[in-house]
Formats: sequence, C-alpha cells, structure tokens
Amino acid sequence: MESENMEHMDKTEREEDCGKSDGLRADERRDILEERLEADACIEPTSEEDVRTAEEEEEYYLACERRWVFLMLMLVAGFYGVFTFLLRGGVFCNAQTGNFVFLAIAIGTFQWKQAVYYLLPMSAYLLGTMVSEIIPRPVKRTHIIRWDTLLVLIEMIAVIILGWLPETAPHQISQITINFICAMQYNTFRQAQGIPMATTFCTNHVRQIGLTIVKKLRKKSGGDVDIKMWTHIRMLLFFVIGGAAAAVLCGIFKGKAIWFTLIPLTIVFTGLLYADTVSYTHLRAHETLSDL
Repeated sequence: MESENMEHMDKTEREEDCGKSDGLRADERRDILEERLEADACIEPTSEEDVRTAEEEEEYYLACERRWVFLMLMLVAGFYGVFTFLLRGGVFCNAQTGNFVFLAIAIGTFQWKQAVYYLLPMSAYLLGTMVSEIIPRPVKRTHIIRWDTLLVLIEMIAVIILGWLPETAPHQISQITINFICAMQYNTFRQAQGIPMATTFCTNHVRQIGLTIVKKLRKKSGGDVDIKMWTHIRMLLFFVIGGAAAAVLCGIFKGKAIWFTLIPLTIVFTGLLYADTVSYTHLRAHETLSDL
C-alpha cells in the first residue's frame, strides 16, 4: 500500500485547492502519511480503463480539477457577469479590469463619489482573495470536507440569499457578494486536468486559443495542443451560454433569475462532495490500519 501511495506524491502540493502548495510541515510521520493518503484517496473514482485513456496520459487528477467542473463554473460566471451588469448597477463583478477603467474615468472627470463607488467591488475582490488563501489550511485539517467543496456550498448559500433580495435593495449588496465569491473561486480553481484555467473571465482563454493556433500553423502541434485549444474554446462557449441565459432570464424573473445558477452549482457540489466522502473514508481506514 505504501508503494501505491508513493506514486501520487506529486499531487500533495494540490491538497488545499486546485493548483497550489499547502506549505504545511511534513517532518512528522503522521503528517506525511496523511498527505500521501489524501492525495491518493481524494482522486475522483475512475475505472482502470478510464485512468489509462490516451487523453489523460495515465494522469490522475483531483475531482476539483476535472474539466466538467470548470465548464460548469464558467457557465455560472457568465451568468453572474450579465446579472450584475443588467440588474445590479452596471458593474463587472467577475474580474476587475472593467471597474478600474470606470474608476479612471470617474477620477478623470472629477466624479469623486462615483470613484468611491467603484472602490467597493474592488475591495470585496481583494478580500475574497485573501480569505481564500487563509481558510483552506484549517478546513483541510478537519478531514471532513475540502475547501473547494466548501466554497461551492458557500456560493450556493449566497446565491439563495441574493435571490431573495427585493429589487429596491442597494446594488452594493449583490456587487460585494458576487465580487467576494468570484475572487475566492478564481483563486481556488486554478487548473483543469493540468491546464491553467480561469473560471470567472475570458481574456486568458482568448489568449491561449491564439497561442495554440500559432503553434498549429507552425506545425509544432500535437495532441496536447489540440486538447488545450478545444478546452479553452469550450470554456468561452460555456461563458457565453451562461451570459445569454442570464440576459433572457433576468428579463423574466428579475433578481430571482440568479437562482438558476443553483442548477450547475448543485451538480458541481454533488460531484465534489462525493469525492470528499470517498477521500476521507479512505484516509480514516488507512489511519486505523497504521495504528494497528
């Protein structure tokens, strides 16, 4: 069993979230065992044939790194972008470049009150990034649920609350909440099956598609390049689908339209929670055996 666990040691650096090291000390035997077993166990269950598919090149990936998870989150992000722009003050909450442009315009036209207004979503985004760096470590130590799973649950609760807000409620409530959520999501879900990804905005996906097209024109492309290109294209497609759905649904249901994002979020949460259940059940079983 120890030899099997050693095969997945390269995954321990992704135990706090999808794509970054946890930075924990590993000089004690029990900590080493925990990290090895979690890396082995929290992988989404697949058959031996699935694991050895040519596309994945015999790689093992965490459940939170699966492409379908990123596609669902990108769908939700597209919905958020249109929702906040149409119904919640005309600001962009998925990323902050647009808000910095509006801030610059406000400053240049001496509209100081409007400039302060744009500082609110920026501050919420900053705070969300900081929280998503602090919380994963203590969450991991509970051995109950992974941070990425908990984040999706928090997002679902926030969506439910935002849907209940009356149309007369201050737009800043929705703006700050969605900015905070998007920042945590962007900082947590970082790569889809080995491909660096963003789940809240489109700019880098467009850039990566351009790079892969050039590589193909230079005839330096292979299977990996094709997979990357089509993955980024699918991400953009799902973002547009989410935004288009929001444009239609917001006109019909107003603020309650945001509840439709609970459909993809529930799918993601169920998949991640199942993987966590298998992970920590496996971990506790190995701990019991090691104590014998």
